[in-house]
Amino acid sequence: MKAAIFFADTKVKETFETLSASTRQDDRELAALLNRAFEAISANAFCGVQVPKRQIPEIYRQRYPPIKNLWKYNLSRSWRLMYTVTSDGDTIAVIIEWLDHTGYDRRFGY
Repeated sequence: MKAAIFFADTKVKETFETLSASTRQDDRELAALLNRAFEAISANAFCGVQVPKRQIPEIYRQRYPPIKNLWKYNLSRSWRLMYTVTSDGDTIAVIIEWLDHTGYDRRFGY
């Protein structure tokens, strides 16, 4: 199912733009991974792994109400992209954040 890609807030969008414009190799590689993930999610909004509702972090529920679902897209190099899928007639994927492995473990309490 095709989806339009949006960012959850301006901070997430600005962070992505900063990564894309960076001259650091690591930043550009991460931006390329994110772009590939955005293309995959745009082609199929449900290509990630759905996070069980009871495991959705409280911070997401507070920042982005009413979040009803959460999806995880595994990037290489242990990065995770978190997004939610919604609809206003068309399918919309809202990018919440991307985390390294340590940040992901902390966010989800592992």
